[in-house]
Amino acid sequence: MDINQEFGRNVKRLRLLKGSSQEQFATIAGVHRTYVSDIERGLKSPTLWTVDKVATALGVTPSELLEGCGTNGWRPLPDLTPFD
Repeated sequence: MDINQEFGRNVKRLRLLKGSSQEQFATIAGVHRTYVSDIERGLKSPTLWTVDKVATALGVTPSELLEGCGTNGWRPLPDLTPFD
């Protein structure tokens, strides 16, 4: 499963937990209903701006919404020493 599908699955799961239809949720998030459908099916790769709007509408942080997405082999960068 790719990162868009994982993200979409998180969006759908949280939307359903809130008891919201795609249309109701789209209105709250300020996006079109078909865009919500495309996100949930992993067909769209939302911008960071959209991730923030969706997370806010779901009442979670963007990091919570992205939890578990794209972690296949990913590791955080080590702390970098600032330039002098």
